[in-house]
Amino acid sequence: MLETTIAAIGPLDESAMAAARDLQGRLTKPPGSLGALEELSVRLAGLAGSCPPPLPEPAAVAIFAGDHGVHAQGVTPWPQEVTAQMIANFLAGGAVVNAFARQAGAAVTVVDVGVATPLPVDPDAATGADDGGVTGPRLVCANVRLGTRDMTVTAALTRDEARTAVEIGIRIAGELVDAGAGILLTGDMGIGNTTPSAALVAALTGAEPAEVTGRGTGVDDETYRRKVGVVRTALDRHRPDPADPLGVLAAVGGLEHAALAGLILGAAARRVPVLLDGVIAASAALVAAALTPDAVGAMVAGHRSAEPGATVALRHLGLDPLLDLGLRLGEGTGALLALPVVTGAVRVLHEVATFDSAGVSEK
Repeated sequence: MLETTIAAIGPLDESAMAAARDLQGRLTKPPGSLGALEELSVRLAGLAGSCPPPLPEPAAVAIFAGDHGVHAQGVTPWPQEVTAQMIANFLAGGAVVNAFARQAGAAVTVVDVGVATPLPVDPDAATGADDGGVTGPRLVCANVRLGTRDMTVTAALTRDEARTAVEIGIRIAGELVDAGAGILLTGDMGIGNTTPSAALVAALTGAEPAEVTGRGTGVDDETYRRKVGVVRTALDRHRPDPADPLGVLAAVGGLEHAALAGLILGAAARRVPVLLDGVIAASAALVAAALTPDAVGAMVAGHRSAEPGATVALRHLGLDPLLDLGLRLGEGTGALLALPVVTGAVRVLHEVATFDSAGVSEK
């Protein structure tokens, strides 16, 4: 599945992008007055191969959840059981991502791809009941293993485990698009997952561990220093080769990172945009881009996370974030806040009159 998905990912359509640029220049507004939104609309036209591109709706958030063996190194004060408990919160509709999803009219799918502790929910009961006209959260049980191994001791995953998780993400992307989604949003849940995120960013960009490691859920100075040391220890132990992205993922990644990389690849193969959330998604996007650079064409950076690794990753990918609100929650929250911006960029091409059609004089 991975190879066929990569083979289906191509470059942006230059003729559609040229048509979008031409249309932007004829709309009733000064040229360039919508700033980054104009280039975003052009890129989305290139992705769709049409001008104007389809409106990016309805939206579907995929929250991939997994636990991490490196939690044993004291990189976060939060107990690992919180991952499973937050899944129950997502499914009950009580998390921030749920509030933002309801506001945006977005569907939420939660995927257990590597949670270590039993879920305090009945999987059969979490099937996506209707919630005020919006499909409620549903749970997909696709656990590859009960959390990763401690990357400071051994590889976090085997190559087969990493590949399996990537292909789960590809499958979820296909299911969501087949169900009608016009844009996919990345979500994540995993206590301790900013540590492997930092390791992935460092391995795939060449940045120093201290440059890409942040405070995650808000750790104190001592824990932060330990966290930087843990990232450095893992990288020194495995010496991951950025030319082997699946190997990097196996050495220092998480199951949610792998699945998110798959979601991005699956979206790109279907020519559907994927709106990235924070540092977890950005590190997964590096993996997807290393597997096939054309995948970047489907990526939209929703916001600039407060985690420093996100900025390094987005810069490496050549993506400018739409929002900068100091967010560091994850879950898909920043992507959901950016969704109306993406929709607005495309709606301009659909609905704004040209100078000729409106009878407005040009300068």
